[in-house]
Amino acid sequence: MAITPYLAMTAGERNAAQAFPTRAGWLSCHFSASGTGLSNLPVAMPSGSLLILDDSTPMDGHDPEQIAGQLEDCAKRLRCAGILLDFQQPGAEEIQNLVARLEKEISVPLIVSAAYAKNAGCAVFLPPVPADVPLSEYLSSWRGREIWLEAALDGLEITLTESGAARRLLPRWEQPEAAGFRDEHLHCHYRCELREDAAIFTLWRSPEDLEGLLAEAEGLGVAAAVGLYQELFPAFG
Repeated sequence: MAITPYLAMTAGERNAAQAFPTRAGWLSCHFSASGTGLSNLPVAMPSGSLLILDDSTPMDGHDPEQIAGQLEDCAKRLRCAGILLDFQQPGAEEIQNLVARLEKEISVPLIVSAAYAKNAGCAVFLPPVPADVPLSEYLSSWRGREIWLEAALDGLEITLTESGAARRLLPRWEQPEAAGFRDEHLHCHYRCELREDAAIFTLWRSPEDLEGLLAEAEGLGVAAAVGLYQELFPAFG
């Protein structure tokens, strides 16, 4: 059985939704642009939802004590399953210090993106598994840690020429409509286009491929997965 991912929703998606996923996430929380705390904390969410804090607004002079208090109060009041620190801008000392503080002061499970997980003891949140990398290999460098995966339908384009190989991430809307061939081991579809001066390999994941990947992930001990509501609902709802 595959992992059922948390589906991260913006405030607008939540307000417009007529049906909610089995596992929901709140995607709109970030550092305040006009204060020292957080903005857009949820007022209401289903019990067992995931609270997600991102760094789309950089942390710059914000108050860690205030942030910890806001997160703890919100998580307890709404009975959240955990707090995901989805920090994508690496190398910020303020962020690293905040993660260390939250580990001590937050009572619900804490998950932090790989960019800040090395010196933390909480669960690590890994980016989507590249379509050309076996899952077990992708997870190997974090062996011994609780792992959460980002679930996405991203693809990959690899161009081979005499000068070498070039890789490009392929968003869902650029992926082929043709069926192609299926690789059960990598949980993806693929095709190859031969040109006069290059060979172009295109790899992409269908919802069925992603379900297979999440089933293998569960067998390998991955704790949970998180994806975007707009991309994965209702297939994974």
